[in-house]
Amino acid sequence: MGERAAVHPGAWWLWSLALGTAATRTTNPLLLALLVAVSAYVVAARRPDAPWARSYGAFVKLALAVLAIRLVFAVALGSPIPGTHVLVTLPEVPLPNWAQGIRLGGRVTAEAVVFALYDGLRLATLLVCVGAANALASPTRLLKSLPGALYEMGVAVVVALTFAPHLIADARRLRAARRLRGRRDTGVRGLLHVGLPVLEGALERSVALAAAMDARGYGRTAAVPAAVRRTTATLTLGGLLGVCAGTYGVLTAAGGTYGLPVLLAGLGAALAGLWLGGRRTPRTRYRPDPWGARAWLVAGSGAAVAALLVLAGSRDPAALRPGVVPLTAPELPLWPAAAVLVGLLPAFATPAPEPVPAPVPDKEPS
Repeated sequence: MGERAAVHPGAWWLWSLALGTAATRTTNPLLLALLVAVSAYVVAARRPDAPWARSYGAFVKLALAVLAIRLVFAVALGSPIPGTHVLVTLPEVPLPNWAQGIRLGGRVTAEAVVFALYDGLRLATLLVCVGAANALASPTRLLKSLPGALYEMGVAVVVALTFAPHLIADARRLRAARRLRGRRDTGVRGLLHVGLPVLEGALERSVALAAAMDARGYGRTAAVPAAVRRTTATLTLGGLLGVCAGTYGVLTAAGGTYGLPVLLAGLGAALAGLWLGGRRTPRTRYRPDPWGARAWLVAGSGAAVAALLVLAGSRDPAALRPGVVPLTAPELPLWPAAAVLVGLLPAFATPAPEPVPAPVPDKEPS
């Protein structure tokens, strides 16, 4: 199956961001673990064999590190959550008066640790969802699909997103080469011998990319009237401010009445500004990726998960945000869990990635 049958990369990003949005609506560890399992299954089933697609493991490790740091902060710096189940009492460091509200050491309660675990797991799940987008969506194809107004910013974002996967691939290659030569690849000395060539290779790729962009005339803009430029700036800036205000209203209880209308109005103004801004950067696309039925299914499944969890949070907030005082075991709500399983649709509705052909061995001369 050729690349033309692949799913639009923007659909994968919308699916992943929607799962991340669903993760922000709950602190239930069972639902968060289910979201991680859904994203991991889809990545395992539909991840292509490419260097940029191998960064999912790095995002999982980063999520675990964030979770561990959150727990360490809760133990060392204390927590505002009251608790009666004392796990351990650490030596408390006295602080000056201007540091009121901050505590170093002291009592560590089970309620505070569980609250930190729920909070850190939510952020870790969001990172895992972003890692799924990096592993499923081709950065170069995503760059081709960006509107003209975002092309320059898109190049910077794509270079930043591809830097980490290439860095990880180079580090693995150099460590394997050092092991084959019988040299150490661990410890500070091994890290220095591996890190310097990796950074040198990253710098060479950046210089080569800049030279290729300059040779192709990148950055040239077309002349547009001043009125169009002012209208574009007004619509884009006003739209982004409206999106920020509307998002804040949607995420908070106080802005439930004005949040969604302001968000939709800001989104419409921002899209109009981007459409006008694209007139300054005319460019052609070679074989643009179509947004077909599979892309709608992928993006729609993620949007359905986010919408259903938002609805569940408004109807039964206790199920999605279990309390820690008193300390009770979390329960898995049935229909929110079934809503999360809708995110598995891309694993069955999208084509499998092309297998990498095995290398043909050289024939021995007769």
